[in-house]
Amino acid sequence: MTKLKKEVPVAKNDKLWLTIEDMTHDGRGVGKVDFYPIFVENAIVGEEVEVRVLKTTKKFAYGKVLQWKKKSADRVEDIDSDLIRTGIAPLHHMSYESQLAFKQQQVEKAVKRIGGFDNLEVKETKGMDVPFKYRNKAQIPVRKINDRLELGFFRRNSHDLIPIEDFYIQETAIDEALISIKPILENYNVKPYDEEKQTGHLRNIVIRKGHYTNELMIVFVTKKKKIFKIGEICKEIVAAVPNVTSIMQSIHTENNNVILGKEFVTLYGRDYIEDQLLGNTYQISAKSFYQINTKQAEILYQEAIDRAQLTEQDVVIDAYCGIGTIGLSLAKQVKHVYGVEMVEDAIEDAKKNAEINGISNVAFEVGKAEVIFDKWLKEEIQPTVIIVDPPRKGLSESFIRASVEMNPEKIVYVSCDPATFARDLSIYNELGYTPDYVQPVDMFPQTSHVECVTVLTK
Repeated sequence: MTKLKKEVPVAKNDKLWLTIEDMTHDGRGVGKVDFYPIFVENAIVGEEVEVRVLKTTKKFAYGKVLQWKKKSADRVEDIDSDLIRTGIAPLHHMSYESQLAFKQQQVEKAVKRIGGFDNLEVKETKGMDVPFKYRNKAQIPVRKINDRLELGFFRRNSHDLIPIEDFYIQETAIDEALISIKPILENYNVKPYDEEKQTGHLRNIVIRKGHYTNELMIVFVTKKKKIFKIGEICKEIVAAVPNVTSIMQSIHTENNNVILGKEFVTLYGRDYIEDQLLGNTYQISAKSFYQINTKQAEILYQEAIDRAQLTEQDVVIDAYCGIGTIGLSLAKQVKHVYGVEMVEDAIEDAKKNAEINGISNVAFEVGKAEVIFDKWLKEEIQPTVIIVDPPRKGLSESFIRASVEMNPEKIVYVSCDPATFARDLSIYNELGYTPDYVQPVDMFPQTSHVECVTVLTK
C-alpha cells in the first residue's frame, strides 16, 4: 500500500497572517496553519502578525514578521533587530518581567513533560536589577567586509558576519576596548581570517574582564604564530585601553568552529587576570571556565549553598568543580570539600585558587567522576552532600548511579539546561532521590537560557 505524502500547507515566500500561540525554547513565536507550526523571530504570544515564510521543512517552517495587527503589552518597542537576528539578545523585544516569566514557564514545561513531575514547584525566576551589560567575557569573530576589518557577530545559523559595536549584554569596558582595538589593527594592516579561502590571520578576539577588579585580558586567536609588529600593536593597545593586564595569543591552525587554539603565548603582562566571587579571589586564564555573569553567579551559588543547609560536620563533593568556584565558596562552612574535574588545567587552577584564599580543607583530583567516586568509596570517604554543575548535556546515567552509590544525604543539582535537568531528575527520582522545589536564576538576561537549582534528598 502506497503511503500518501503529507502536503506542507505553506511554501517559501508565502505571506500570511498568524496568531502567536506559544514560544519555542529559544524565544521564537509559534503560529500554526492547519496544525503546522511556523517559528517566527521577534513575535510574542498573543500577537497577530503578517509573516513571510523563509523556509519550510516537513514538520515546521520559519517566518519573518512583516507587520503587526495586534501587539503584546509585553513588547519593547525600541529594539535593535541585529541583536535578535544574531542571537546575541533574542528576547530583548520582550519586557524583562515577561522574560523572567517565560523562563519560569520553560522550566515548568521541562520538569512536567520530560521529567514526568506533575506537582514539582518551580519558583519565580530570580532576575537582575539591571539586566544588560553583564557579560564579563566576549568572543568576537573578525572578518573582512567590503575590504575592511570588521568585528561583530554571525547571523543565527550562518557564518555571515553582522558588524556590531554595542553588543548590549557585554560589560561596557569590553565594548569600549573593542572600539579602541579595531583601528589599531587596521593601521597595522592585520589580515582578518577568511573561512572559505582559508586565508588571513586573525580569527577572533576574546576579551575577559574582572567584574570587581576591572582587569582586562585580550586574546588574539590567530591562524599562524607570527604576527607582524605585534610588539608595537600591544604597546598601542595598552596605551589606548584602560586596565589591560594581559594580552595573549592563541594559535588555532585547524579548520573548525572551536574558538581557542591549543597553544598560548603571553604577549604582554600576566597570563591571567584576577576577580572575586563570594569573597574569594580567583586567577582566570584564557581557557578557564568562569561564570559569564559574576553578580548572578553569586546569587546562583549562594542559592545552592543555602539550600544545602551546610554544617561544620558536612563532607562535600564538588563534581564538575572547574577552577573550584563552588567548592571554595562553601569550604569555610564545612568539614572538607573534595573536587573532581576531567580538565587537568582546571584542577591546577583550583589548587592555586585554594592556596591564594588560604583554604586548606579541600582536595582536588583529575579524572572521570565515576572512577574517582569509586576510588573515594574504597578510601571510605563518605560525603553528606554532592553538588553537581554539569554542562548543557547534563549528567550521564553512569554518573547518576555512581553518585547514588556514594549514598549522600543530599544532592544539589545546578543546571544550565532545563531539558537535561528534567531528564536527570527523573532518573534520580527512580533511584530514590526526590527534588524539593526548583529555583530558576536568570544568568543570561535578554537570551533564552536559564539556570536552575534543586536539592534532592533520599
